[in-house]
Amino acid sequence: MVSATSFHEGFVSELVGRPAYVLRNGDREAVGKIADFVVEHPEDTFPRIDAVVVKTRYGELASPIGEVVSLDREALVLSAPPKIVRPPDDEALYLVEDLFDKQIVDVDGRKVVRINDIEVARTGGTLRVVAAEIGFGGLLRRLGAGKVLPGLLDRVPRSLIAWDNVAPLHDLNPTQIRLSVSEHRLARLHPSELADIISELSAQDAARVVGSLDDERAADALEHLDSDVQRSIIDDLGTERAADIIEEMDSDDAADLLGDLPEDRQEALLREMDAATAEDLRELVAYDDDTAGGLMTTDYFWIYPHRTVAATMAKIREIAPEAEFIYYLYVTDQSEKLLGTLSLRTLLLAKPNATIHTIMDTDLITVRPDAPAEDVAATIARYDLLACPVTDERGKMLGIVTVDDAIDAIIPERLKKQLPRFTKRGQRRRAETAG
Repeated sequence: MVSATSFHEGFVSELVGRPAYVLRNGDREAVGKIADFVVEHPEDTFPRIDAVVVKTRYGELASPIGEVVSLDREALVLSAPPKIVRPPDDEALYLVEDLFDKQIVDVDGRKVVRINDIEVARTGGTLRVVAAEIGFGGLLRRLGAGKVLPGLLDRVPRSLIAWDNVAPLHDLNPTQIRLSVSEHRLARLHPSELADIISELSAQDAARVVGSLDDERAADALEHLDSDVQRSIIDDLGTERAADIIEEMDSDDAADLLGDLPEDRQEALLREMDAATAEDLRELVAYDDDTAGGLMTTDYFWIYPHRTVAATMAKIREIAPEAEFIYYLYVTDQSEKLLGTLSLRTLLLAKPNATIHTIMDTDLITVRPDAPAEDVAATIARYDLLACPVTDERGKMLGIVTVDDAIDAIIPERLKKQLPRFTKRGQRRRAETAG
């Protein structure tokens, strides 16, 4: 292993290109030059360097870190000749090849940056990656400016990102197992911040980032992206994976996305979805964008009038972990005709044995699906609503328009993605058991 006296903490660029030797009978025999360093577990907080790659006359060969006798800015000394050939399906992280000049996500700074160098250090008896250098100093160091102008690098401020705040795009491979929200460093970001970062990436890298997230997190981010970026990512993800993500989006946002796609692509995605979800989305896509039908979501809570308050509360507790927009309940009959509405506040204050029809509000404020977006926004503002039901001419419940979507429809495009959003996802599917 690397000893405390044989390794000087520093940067990868100071080590790459240095001569490599192997000890034979106490003498050092040249075998090549340092070419790279290998990390097998880049997901670790400060990942361990597991091997050193040496450029030899036989090609690039690697030595495990356990065979390193000494490593400093002058040379690498090994106890045995490098002999590990890189396998074709190698999924390890190569610091120079995979990270130098590549984009990464600075999770703490919430931005996309470029790696100019990597800082390594001996910690806990092993050699580890501790930070990414993103400043001008990293480039100067790689260009050898320190040799030409001694002392120059000491006068250039370092710009380092601790490795636990780095999300390399290299390891976000959609073909590998997708990381859960709690395990992924990008999960620290708000969906709008994540969307801002994705917007700065190339189409390929944007799809890789979205593809690495679980379906719900990917849907959250996708909802905050411009339509052009959405379409590009959907095209790159593949039909099955894209359909899984779109199913997790708010139904109105999903319908908007599908409506921007060619008809054949739209149908291919819908065929991959749950039949009920696909049917809802087909209906939504048919409406004009600037109408209540184009703005509404089919994700809402409904309840039959004969249910008791206690039973309704029990059902809400069951459903609530997967839904956040629970301000209104919509009371319908078996033909889905809207009979009344009920705020969560009213429900909480009612007696447990009271039935829903005795406490619901029958003074209904609704809009038709062909109502212009401006009229919908005006209705929501006039009656101080958080959501407005959309019904057909027979009073059948079609969906709701939430206040954030109504605002979206009447403000400039550049401001839309900055607004907070209600989470409505999955509610209608779960709430159908509430009858």
